[in-house]
Amino acid sequence: MTKSIELREQDFASFFRVPFNVYGAASPYVSPMKSDLRRFLGTRKNPLFTGHGRGTFFTAHRAGQAVGRIVAHVHDDSNRLHNLRRAYFGYFDCADDADAAAALLDAAQTWARREGLAELAGNFNLTAMQQMGVMTEGFGGAPYTDMQFNPPHIPRLLDANGFERFFPMRTFEVDLARLDPEVLRGPRERALENSSRIEWVPLRRRTFARQMKDAMRILNEGFADNPMFVPLTRDEFMFQAQEMMWIVDDRIAMLAYEDGEPAGIIICIPDLNQFVRDTRSRIGLFTPVHYLRHVRNRRRALLVFAGVRPAFRQRGLSGALLSRCVAAMKRAGYESLGITWVSDENTPSLRQVEKMGGRPLHRLHLYRKELQ
Repeated sequence: MTKSIELREQDFASFFRVPFNVYGAASPYVSPMKSDLRRFLGTRKNPLFTGHGRGTFFTAHRAGQAVGRIVAHVHDDSNRLHNLRRAYFGYFDCADDADAAAALLDAAQTWARREGLAELAGNFNLTAMQQMGVMTEGFGGAPYTDMQFNPPHIPRLLDANGFERFFPMRTFEVDLARLDPEVLRGPRERALENSSRIEWVPLRRRTFARQMKDAMRILNEGFADNPMFVPLTRDEFMFQAQEMMWIVDDRIAMLAYEDGEPAGIIICIPDLNQFVRDTRSRIGLFTPVHYLRHVRNRRRALLVFAGVRPAFRQRGLSGALLSRCVAAMKRAGYESLGITWVSDENTPSLRQVEKMGGRPLHRLHLYRKELQ
């Protein structure tokens, strides 16, 4: 490690400051709220660290200033399920500083070797159900909530340290003003929307905890065959979803039940990035004022996830959920919709995005390196 770089472990205050120090106010990057980031990294609160894995985090300092950060972690259930010996890195944010990047990546690799693992891959912030990937194209596109963003030097620093790209993905943006929900409805979708057997139930704050049980069932069954997916326990699901309870707009999030059985779900949320940017990712005296302004002016929404249980597939339910949600967003005044990462291998989802008129926003890849 270069002498001018100091490496620290578990220094949360420095970890939080890094992107503010190195990316600047003009960057499209938006930090998670400080309280949320502390919660994610808390080894006593995050179920990932209390029963399913381990992890730590590092910061790199030059001349006393935090200029880089990285998380190193392992998800034991994922390795067992997918027959891997893989550690992950996440929240890799760094100045365009070769020495700092090398020190951080070396620290993550050293930690992974001590854990007996054979590969390091990322970004995973912290699981496949959260932000993932490294942006490799589309750096001018403003990200939505829950979208990964990094400047162009980050993939270059990974390349220079022997990491290789895999698992290509894209994010998308849909112009809702130009999208007619009818293009998403065919005979099957219309039949479902008119069926007395189907109930469309808004996802509401007051019933959130009860509905999350059904949402978790749909998610775990619907995503079971997806690459890198690991079924979530109730604690994991609620840990990741609890912040959604405070931002959900029940006009654009709903579950579908057939004869009382949970069948499908679509969850869109308002894009919070401008609100979070206005607060500088901290809860303070004026946070309620910023939030009220956000509620009055929200025009961007994000599709968090949509899923259908296997027993209810091939019947148009996914399209019916999407068409109803798009119509609701347009009525509510939303003008654009962001879609989080879709892998190049996910042909059905890419076909749906194409039908919506989605344009590619960002290009992402995962990066990996074998550990010697």
